[in-house]
Amino acid sequence: MPNTEFEYDRVALDVHDLMRSIANKLTYAVGKNPAAASPQDWLQATELAVRDRMVERWMKTTQQYYAQDAKRVYYLSMEFLIGRTFTNALLALGIYQEVSDALRALDIDINELAELEPDAALGNGGLGRLAACFLDSMATLGISGMGYGIRYDYGMFRQQIVDGRQVEAPDYWLSGGNPWEFPRPEVQYRVRFGGRIEKDGDRVQWLDCQDVLAMAYDTVIPGYGTDSTNTLRLWSAKATTEMDLSAFNRGNYFAAVEDKNHSENVSRVLYPDDSTQSGRELRLRQEYFFVSASMQDMVARHLRNKHSFDSLPDYVAVHLNDTHPVLAVPELLRILLDEHQLPWSQAWGLVQRIFSYTNHTLMHEALETWPVDMLGRLLPRHLNIIFDINAEFLGSVTAQYGADFELMRRLSLIDEHGERRVRMAYVAVVASHKVNGVSRLHSELMKQSIFADFARVFPERFNNKTNGVTPRRWLAQANPALSDLVDSHIGRGWRLHLEELAQLKPLAVDPDFAEGFKDAKRRNKLRLVSWVQQNMGIALNPDSLFDVQVKRIHEYKRQLLNLLQVVARYNRILANPDADWVPRTVVFAGKAASAYHTAKLVIKLINDVAAVINNDARIGHRLKVVFMPNYSVSLAEMIIPAADLSEQISTAGTEASGTGNMKLSLNGALTIGTLDGANIEIMEQVGEENIFIFGATAPQVTDIRAHGYQPRQLYETNAELKQALDDIRDGVFSKDEPGRFQQLFDLLVNFGDHYLLLADFSSYMEAQDRVDDLYRQPEEWTRKAILNVAGMGVFSSDRTIAEYAEEVWDAKPLKL
Repeated sequence: MPNTEFEYDRVALDVHDLMRSIANKLTYAVGKNPAAASPQDWLQATELAVRDRMVERWMKTTQQYYAQDAKRVYYLSMEFLIGRTFTNALLALGIYQEVSDALRALDIDINELAELEPDAALGNGGLGRLAACFLDSMATLGISGMGYGIRYDYGMFRQQIVDGRQVEAPDYWLSGGNPWEFPRPEVQYRVRFGGRIEKDGDRVQWLDCQDVLAMAYDTVIPGYGTDSTNTLRLWSAKATTEMDLSAFNRGNYFAAVEDKNHSENVSRVLYPDDSTQSGRELRLRQEYFFVSASMQDMVARHLRNKHSFDSLPDYVAVHLNDTHPVLAVPELLRILLDEHQLPWSQAWGLVQRIFSYTNHTLMHEALETWPVDMLGRLLPRHLNIIFDINAEFLGSVTAQYGADFELMRRLSLIDEHGERRVRMAYVAVVASHKVNGVSRLHSELMKQSIFADFARVFPERFNNKTNGVTPRRWLAQANPALSDLVDSHIGRGWRLHLEELAQLKPLAVDPDFAEGFKDAKRRNKLRLVSWVQQNMGIALNPDSLFDVQVKRIHEYKRQLLNLLQVVARYNRILANPDADWVPRTVVFAGKAASAYHTAKLVIKLINDVAAVINNDARIGHRLKVVFMPNYSVSLAEMIIPAADLSEQISTAGTEASGTGNMKLSLNGALTIGTLDGANIEIMEQVGEENIFIFGATAPQVTDIRAHGYQPRQLYETNAELKQALDDIRDGVFSKDEPGRFQQLFDLLVNFGDHYLLLADFSSYMEAQDRVDDLYRQPEEWTRKAILNVAGMGVFSSDRTIAEYAEEVWDAKPLKL
C-alpha cells in the first residue's frame, strides 16, 4: 500500500510509539502476551491502538460541533455497507506506512492482519454502499453528520454455493467482537408496538404497548486529510424485561426467555425473508424500531442544546435514504404532538422543513407499501397520523385543483385498490421539502412516471443528485498499483479533488504511462487469478479479457442476458474452433434475495453453464465462467481493479443510477451498457467512442411495450438466440435434470420477456464483437481505459455531498 501523507501539517508518529501502543493494547486490552498471541489478537490490538488516534479527532470534532452551534445532518438508512474498517482508517489518518513499519518490527505482516477483519454485515448492495460513501464524504468535507441505522447481529446472509445453488448461512460478523464500536448503555430509548389509542380532547395517549429498548452503539467515521470525523450510531434491541426466573425455576426454560428473545429479534437479521406474514411484520418492526430511537435521540439532543422547537429546522436536517426510514415522519410528529403538545400546524410545518428524501427506484412494484391493517395493529398512532397527513394534503390539492377525484385517488397516501395499503414513497414526498433521484435520467423519469402527479403539485421539490463513490476506498485503497502510478504523474491531490484525474488525458498516448497502466492491471488480474485458484480450484488465464458483472442478482439487472451471450459465444467457438478468438473470463458475483426464486435459478444456471464450459477440453482457455460466492465490499475491492469490461446492461429506465459502473470505470474498465442510470453521464464524461453502448433507450422501451412486444417472434427469427435458449431449455447444461431451466425459457419466450432481453440481444452481441475487436489492439484498448479513468472526476461522492449540503440540507462545514 502507498504511504499516505497529507498536504497539511501534522506531527509524524514515531514508529516506536506505535509499537509501544500496540504492545500495550495486546497486554492490557486483549489480555495476551506476544508469545501466546494469535494473528487475530494482534489485529485487535492494532485496531484499538489506531482507534485511540481516531478518538482524538472525534472528540475535537464533537467539541467544535457544540461550540459552533452547528447544523447536523441525520442520515437514516436501513443499510450501511461500510466493509472493512482497518485499512480505511489507516489511510484516513495518514498512518498506513507507520503502522506497517511498527508491525513489521514486531514481526507481523500488515496485509495478513487486514485479511482477517470481517466485513461489517450491515448492508447488502448499492443502497448501503452509497450510504457508507456518503458518511465518508460528509466527514471529509467537514459536514456535521450522523448516520442512523440498525446494529444487525447477523447480516443478510453469508452466501454459499452448494451444487451450484445459493445456500444462505448465518453471517455472524460480530463473533470476534467489533473493536471499532463504542457501546452506549446510557443511551437507550423505549420503542413501542401495538396497544391502543386513547384521546382526551386534543391529548392523545398510546397505551398497553409492547416495549423494546433501543441501545446505541457508536462507530467513528474519519474524514480523509482532515481532523473532521462523524458518527455512525446503530441501534441494538434489548428486552425491557429479563429472564422469567420463576418459569426457569419451574423447569420451563423456553418460556423463561421467550419474551426476551422475541423483543431482541428486531435487530437480529438484515432483511428477514418477507415472503411470509411474520417476515413482513418483522421488517416493519425493524423500520419503526430504528427511526423511533433515532428521532427520540435527535429531539433529545436538540433540547439538551437548549434550543426551542421553532429553531429545529435551523439545526436539524433529516435525510431518508429510500423508503425504509419513512416512518420517521409520523414518529417525529408523534413526539412533537403527543410528548411536547405542539399544535398540528406547527409540528407539520416543522416536519416539512426538516425532511428530505432520495428515491432509488422507478419500478412501482419496488415502492414500499404497508397494509393498513398491519400498520394499524402494530403502530396505531402512526396510522392515525398518516390519515391526518393525507386529509390535510388532499384538502390542499382540492383547494388548488378543485374536486378532481381521479387526481386525489392517484395522489392519496392510501392505495384503495384491493387491500388498503399505505404508500410510503408518497408519505416521503408529501413530508419532504426536497425529493431527488440519483442520476439525471432517473430524476427526469421519476417526474414523468411514479411521481408525475406530485411533480405537478410540488414542482419545486424535485431535483437530481447524481451518485458518486469515494475515491479513497475505490481507487486508493482497492487499487494501490494504479494509485501509485497516478500519484507518480499527477500527485496525490485527486483523493480530495477527483477532477484532477483529468490531467491523465494527455498521458493516454504516453508509452511509458500506458505500459505502467497495463502492468498495474495485470498485477490486479494476477491477484484475482490466485484467489480463484486457491478458493475455487479454477485456473484462469490472466491474459484473457476479464468481463465482470458484479451486483445484486435481479431480473432487471439482466445477468441472464449476459449468460445468453456466454452460451452464444460457447456455441460459436464449438462451431469454428480455429478462429482467432479473444480469450475471455466472465466473472459473476452477487446475492439473490432468499425468497427470490427466479434470481436463485439464474445463479444455478450460471454455475451449471460454468461447469460445462470450464470442463470442455475443446474450449481450453478461450472461455471461462466464474461465479464468485458471497459478494462483499472486500471481494469487490479485489474484483473491480482486475476488470477489463464492466457489464452495466439493465433494461433502459430501470436502474436508478448504479455506483458499480463508476467504480469499474474509475479502475480502468471499459463499460458495455445500455443508456440507463448514470451510464449516460459516464458516456458524456469519457466520450462516446470510449464506451460500448447498445440496446433500446428508455423511450424506445416504452414504445416497444406499447406496440405489443412479441419475444417469441425474435426467438424464431434469430438462429443464434434460438440455439442458446434451446440449449438452456433442453438440458445441455443440466443433463441430470433436463427441464431444470424451463421456467427461465418460458419467462423470456412465452411469458412476455418483461425486461426485453431478447429485444436487446442482437445489439448486445454486436457490441460484444466490438469489444473483441478492440481487445485485439492492446495499445488502443489501454488508451481508452486510461481515458475512462481520466473522465471519472465528476463521480466523486464528495461532489454529491457538497451538492446535498448546499442545495438540500443547507449545512455548512465545521471550522476546525
